[in-house]
Amino acid sequence: MRAVIQRVTRASITIDGMAGKDIGRGYVILLGIGNDDTPELGNKLWEKILKLRIFADDDGKTNLSLKDVNGEVMIVSQFTLYANCRNGNRPSFTDAAAPFQADELYQQFVERAKQDIETISTGSFGADMQVELVNDGPFTILLDTDDLLAPRRGQSRD
Repeated sequence: MRAVIQRVTRASITIDGMAGKDIGRGYVILLGIGNDDTPELGNKLWEKILKLRIFADDDGKTNLSLKDVNGEVMIVSQFTLYANCRNGNRPSFTDAAAPFQADELYQQFVERAKQDIETISTGSFGADMQVELVNDGPFTILLDTDDLLAPRRGQSRD
């Protein structure tokens, strides 16, 4: 799985021309799901996102997590995070999960997030969406479960 996490002061989503639920301070998470992704990878990714300390404390240091600031979250499915642009100028999306698999894993990820965060807003899988946000900082982080689970240099996965 791949996630782009944007720290925001506010965000809103329009789905097929209809206004969705807005959020205040927190994260907009663009979530891409690949062919080999599993619910376990989604859980590990969420745990990492939840524990990220990218909000400023009273001293201006990034020491606070989403829960520490009672943050809100918007999660939007984004298969284009698996775009492969190596050959030619038209992206290939063969590394993205099939729609049925991706939607199921997206919904599981959302349900997992709801266990920890009170205010969750979502997109609608496969819909035409417009996301508006104010990126705070700007602060944007890219997480990929392939990288999160890779052994550190000099260590094995065992």
